[in-house]
Amino acid sequence: MTTTITPPETGRRAAAPVSNSLTAGKLPNGASWMILGASLLVSAGLFAVLAFASGSFDWVAWIVVGAVLYVVTITLVSRLIEGTRRATDRLVTALVTGAFLIAMIPLVSVAMTVVTFGMNRFDAEFFTYSMRNVVGEGGGALHAIVGTLLMTGTAALISIPIGLMTSIYLVEYGRGRLARGITFLVDVMTGIPSIVAGLFAYALFAIFWGPGTRTGIAGAVALAVLMIPVVVRSSEEMLRLVPNELREAAFALGVPKWLTIVKVVLPTSIAGITTGIMLSIARVIGETAPLLIAAGFTNSMNYDLTEGRMQSLPVFVYTQYANQGNPAFAYLDRAWAAALTLILIVMVLNLLARLVARFFAPKYGR
Repeated sequence: MTTTITPPETGRRAAAPVSNSLTAGKLPNGASWMILGASLLVSAGLFAVLAFASGSFDWVAWIVVGAVLYVVTITLVSRLIEGTRRATDRLVTALVTGAFLIAMIPLVSVAMTVVTFGMNRFDAEFFTYSMRNVVGEGGGALHAIVGTLLMTGTAALISIPIGLMTSIYLVEYGRGRLARGITFLVDVMTGIPSIVAGLFAYALFAIFWGPGTRTGIAGAVALAVLMIPVVVRSSEEMLRLVPNELREAAFALGVPKWLTIVKVVLPTSIAGITTGIMLSIARVIGETAPLLIAAGFTNSMNYDLTEGRMQSLPVFVYTQYANQGNPAFAYLDRAWAAALTLILIVMVLNLLARLVARFFAPKYGR
C-alpha cells in the first residue's frame, strides 16, 4: 500500500504574503501637482459659468474653492491607494502649506504696495533735503532719517547693556524672590502699550526741563523702555540654551565665574543674542505714538538729542498722510517713500546682525 504524505497546512499559510500598511501602494511623484491643477481647472470652470451671469470673475473665490477641492481630493485618493496613514500625512501637509501661503499673502501684498508707491519719490532729493520751507511738491526726509538713526541708536546704547546684564543675572546669579520679582516686572513691561512709554519719558524730562519739553533724548528713552524687556527675554532664553557642561569644564580648569561668562557663555550664545537685539530694534524703530509725545516733530534738521524737537520716519509718515496739502499726491508720495526707507533700514540692520552672528559665533569644527 502506497502512503501519500500531505505537507502541513501551516507551511502554505506561512508562505502567504503579509499585508502591511506601510508598504501599500504609492501615488506617482507628480500626482499632487496634477490633482492641484485639476482642482483649479474645475473651480475655474465653475466660476467661469457664474461669471456669465454676474459679469465678473471672482479670483479669490476661485483659489479658495480650488484649494478646498484639492485638499478633499488628495485625501480621498491617498486613502484609497496609499492607506490611512499616508492620507493623514498628506492632509496635514496640505493644511500646513495652505496656512503658510495664507500667512504670506499680507506680507507679499504689503511689500509690493510699499515698493510700488514708494518708488515714486525714491530719488536723490528725498535723501538730501528736509521739509524746511517746503510747501507742496519737493522736499525730502533727511531730517527724519537722521532723527530715526540717532534716537534708535541711543535707545540701543541704553537698553542693550541693561537688558543683557539683567538676563545674565537671571540665568547665572539670580535666585529667590529678587529674581522672581525681576522676571515678573519684565513680563509686565513686555505688554505695556507704547504710548505709556512715551508718557513716561515725557513726564520724566518734564520734571527737569519743564512741561512741554520735547527732545530727541526723551524719544530715545521711550524707545529704550520698550526695548529692554525684549532684550532681556530673548537674551535669557539664549543663555539658558548654553550647555552646563561648558560652564563646568571652565570651572574645573579654575576659571572664575565672571570670566566663564565672558569667554564661554556669551560667545556661545552670541548669534541668538544678536538676533534678539535686532528683533528689539525692529520692534521700536517703527513706533509712532511714543515719539509724537516725547520727541514731537519738526520740518528742520536737528542733530542735537538734548535740544529741540526731532523728527523720525514713522512720525514723518503720519504727518505727511494726516496733513495733506495741495497737491495731495506729493504728500502721499513722501509718506510711501519714507515707509519704504524704514523697511530698508530694518532689512539692512538684520543683514548686519546676520554677519555679526556669523563672524563672532564659535567655530566647532576644524
